[in-house]
Amino acid sequence: MARIRLGMVGGGRDAFIGGVHRIAARIDDRFELVAGAFSSTPEKARASAADLGVAQDRAYGDFKEMAKREARLKTGIEAVAVVTPNHMHYPVAREFLKRGIHVICDKPLTSTLADAKKLAKAADSSNALFVLTHNYTGYPMVRQAREMIANGDLGTIRLVQVEYAQDWLSEKLEDTGQKQAGWRTDPARSGAGGSTGDIGTHAFNLASFVTGLKLDSLCADLDAFVEGRELDDNGHVLMRYEGGAKGMLWCSQVAPGNENALRLRVYGSEGGLEWAQEDPNYLWHTRLGEPKRLLTRGGAGAGSAAARATRIPAGHPEGYLEGFATIYSEAARAIEARREDTPVPGDVVFPDIKDGVAGVAFVTACVDSSRRGGAWVRLERYAG
Repeated sequence: MARIRLGMVGGGRDAFIGGVHRIAARIDDRFELVAGAFSSTPEKARASAADLGVAQDRAYGDFKEMAKREARLKTGIEAVAVVTPNHMHYPVAREFLKRGIHVICDKPLTSTLADAKKLAKAADSSNALFVLTHNYTGYPMVRQAREMIANGDLGTIRLVQVEYAQDWLSEKLEDTGQKQAGWRTDPARSGAGGSTGDIGTHAFNLASFVTGLKLDSLCADLDAFVEGRELDDNGHVLMRYEGGAKGMLWCSQVAPGNENALRLRVYGSEGGLEWAQEDPNYLWHTRLGEPKRLLTRGGAGAGSAAARATRIPAGHPEGYLEGFATIYSEAARAIEARREDTPVPGDVVFPDIKDGVAGVAFVTACVDSSRRGGAWVRLERYAG
């Protein structure tokens, strides 16, 4: 099929995540970037378009102008990648959804729970797809773990432990003018959660994706250890899932020696699984009463779910960019089905608007619980 015509909002010069999305969209050769509003500054938006080889008549200084014009063009964009700071996700995504343009949005869904719920209504009333790029769900061995749990290999799930630790905000980097630190620690742009919104949402989503469990309630203890910081840079969360499983989540951006240490451990009545993002091609599986066994991406023991997300032979590292690419390729399969007016294939898997609302509800509940001294709060109060 012809490549999907892709637009992008945000992601201009000096923007890290925009480059990641562009690489991911091209890895499996399913998308072509043809338009964009790459910056809120028109001059920078045009310069960024020139850098990326986007024609100047498809370079926009305003996302509303872009949505209106692209929807009218015969060869207008079919999908848009939203890679702005969190507070802009809602207004940008809404403009494209109401014009029937598919949305591929970076996480978290929005900066506030109210915006998340309004965006969910907009997505529900649109005929366009909504894809949320929790890229870790695209890793082959994460898909393997999900498949094994769904098949009952661990028995009844009892314990879930997930953590995401970094150290890059151990000092007040936001005061140095560093762009990423600046907006991620600013409540007006990031939302009410700091580390909880930035990486805690990844940890929460990963645990939910792999186990299939729904969170019932939590209690959280959040801290801003760096003096003068407005948002949390460390969080400890106890979790109770529907059905009786218990969980613990730790997220931190002030843990020296940690870079992107996302780890998941799941234990059931008949066995356990362990996975680490920094060593992503391996999954440890233990059957109760037996020695640990190592499952490798592309190797013996890996199943069909892992195989679908695998591109290169076993032993070659495959991770962060390819995880993003898997989400884009899954989105492409769904968009292509819509092109042909056929049902989306049943094996297409990507985080969607419901996962996005759940993530923002999780952050909101954590902040509320911590402000109340670590009180237990029910998730149904937030997610509805």
